[in-house]
Parts: sequence; structure tokens; C-alpha cells
Amino acid sequence: MRKARTWFAGFSASTPKDIPAMGTPENAYVRMVTSYWDMAAAFVTSGVLNEELFMQTNGELLFVWEKVRELVPQMRAANKNPNYLKNLETVGNAAIKRMPAEAYQSFSAMIKGMAAGR
Repeated sequence: MRKARTWFAGFSASTPKDIPAMGTPENAYVRMVTSYWDMAAAFVTSGVLNEELFMQTNGELLFVWEKVRELVPQMRAANKNPNYLKNLETVGNAAIKRMPAEAYQSFSAMIKGMAAGR
């Protein structure tokens, strides 16, 4: 998972075609990181884990959501799965709402800058 997280930090995709091909380690890394955080978010959306507690200790979920946020609707359409990463989306958007607008804009710009190699 650590190797996948490290690789994912530099990952950038605008369309599903930009995702590394199935069968490659990089494709496994994308799936590993996103499914892990979708599972963690499911604990929150199902009520098993208190949202406030989760938000206090899990900034990485928002990092992952921000990296895939624009890609997810395309993936849902391509795979005909409207629930793909739905928990990640729900908790990621809740994290965004909890942030001051200026802080989120700065965070988002930082993530986009990482993807652009800045």
C-alpha cells in the first residue's frame, strides 16, 4: 500500500483512457488506493465511524478524492456503475464543505500543481 500511495501522489488522469492499462502495477495502485479510501469512507457513510472523528484524522481521503474527482463521473459512465467510489465522493465532498473556501481553493490548486509537475 505504501508503494501504491507514493505512486498515486504523482498520478494524474483526465479521462479513463489516461488510467494505466489493466494488468499493470500502476493500474493496481490506482485501484488499491481508491478502493481503500472508498472502504474507509463507507465506515462513515454507514454510521460505523463518527464523521467528526474521521475528519479530524484523515486528510488523505480528501487528497485522493481531489485527484480523481473529475475522473469519477466518466468512470461511472464507462462502467455503467453509478455507485463507483460513491462513499469516497460523499465523504470527500463533506470534507470540502467543512473547509473554509480559501483553504479548499489552495488545497485544490496544490493538488493540481502536483499533477502538472509544479
